[in-house]
Amino acid sequence: MQISEFRQHAHQLVDWMADYLTNLEQYPVRSTVQPGDIIGQLPASPPATGEAFADIFRDFQQVIMPGMTHWQHPAFYAYFPANSSPPSVLAEMLTATLGAQCMIWQTSPAAAELEERMMHWLAQLCGLPAAWHGVIQDTASTATLCALLTARERWTNHRINEWGFGTEKFAIYGSTETHSSLEKAVKIAGFGRQALRKIAVDQAFALRPDELAAAIQRDIAAGIHPLCVVATVGTTSSTAADPLRAIGAICQQYGAWFHVDAAYGGSAAVLPECRPLFDGLELADSYVFNPHKWMLTNFDCSAYFVRDKAALLRTFEIMPEYLKTATDEQVNNYRDWGVPLGRRFRALKLWFVLRSYGADGIQAHIRRHNRLARYFEQALLADGRFEILAPVNLNLVCFRYAPGHLAEAELEVANAQLMERINHSGQAFLSHTRLRGKYTIRAAFGQPTVEQSHVDQLLGLLREHL
Repeated sequence: MQISEFRQHAHQLVDWMADYLTNLEQYPVRSTVQPGDIIGQLPASPPATGEAFADIFRDFQQVIMPGMTHWQHPAFYAYFPANSSPPSVLAEMLTATLGAQCMIWQTSPAAAELEERMMHWLAQLCGLPAAWHGVIQDTASTATLCALLTARERWTNHRINEWGFGTEKFAIYGSTETHSSLEKAVKIAGFGRQALRKIAVDQAFALRPDELAAAIQRDIAAGIHPLCVVATVGTTSSTAADPLRAIGAICQQYGAWFHVDAAYGGSAAVLPECRPLFDGLELADSYVFNPHKWMLTNFDCSAYFVRDKAALLRTFEIMPEYLKTATDEQVNNYRDWGVPLGRRFRALKLWFVLRSYGADGIQAHIRRHNRLARYFEQALLADGRFEILAPVNLNLVCFRYAPGHLAEAELEVANAQLMERINHSGQAFLSHTRLRGKYTIRAAFGQPTVEQSHVDQLLGLLREHL
């Protein structure tokens, strides 16, 4: 493609993008295609010769778009949001154009230094300890793996990196509500799934410190080292917040690494009224939250902070001759701060977003969602036919249709059918979980354009499809 053609098609795509964002509500929220519908329209073999861009873009609209679920739709309530915003999209366009591989300072000094400053900005916005060091990872799953690997190497004085596992036995702890990425990280890091301890939760679905301490004591008595405890602020099922201060004190007592996963809930730390959920965070050894979930920043952008930068670097640092540079002692080479060598220029979109909205704009964005969740909760309670199954800590409401005349088994069927009727309508998209064994419908209010009118429409859909 010649640059003159690129310019023409780029303008065409930007016009389409603006129209898409303007007319988003005209699309069904969830794709209505059936399995195989899309792949059946794609040729089995690649083209022998290049095709015209007009044909490619036509197929994008006719083949690909019908198979898309629209995450930015204001009636998308199914999962925690994957926020996007015009400034972030524009930054992604520039990132793609630059095509920079930002593995070390020398390969793009601006990328490294902008990332360093953006992590300072996020720490200030969220009230994080000034002494912490931050890096942008791709996802919270990667950050949690980094935490486990660093904890492993710190305890063994980096012996496992050098010689592999010996006879030592480790245990890793999280609540029964902890994200599944912890179990995956435990497997990848070589501990084995049997090393994971799932600790009971209280009535608010938060980890019980007494149960944690008892589990650690049992492991110590059995010759097993309590390596790492993962606490959560904003669990996936219910946005529960584990008691960080009590957990941190237990970690200090037994020498366990303390990792806090606030992948979703961490953005709420920009609000003074939400800071109590993070009480005791300063005790953590590592911490992660995702601006790409609730802070108007396109996926992927996960903010990972550590207390001990040296332990992180020693865990991941590899120094082949071809990566050594004269500036290594003066700069952050972020290739040494995590698993991948290659790195995207993620800091640029974060910079665009933070400058475009400012602290006030981001606070208003998150505060509005929390307010809408409470509005929805109160409307369900006023209806009298619904039950709230978890505290509404942030912007997620966990509920079910619960008329008094239905048995528990009938309630499960009724709620599953209610949710599927609404999802099939294309007018809203909900998801479910289980809380204390009960089939629970989740509604997360986190899209950039969701307003009270959309919440009222959802309430109408619930009543219509009962």
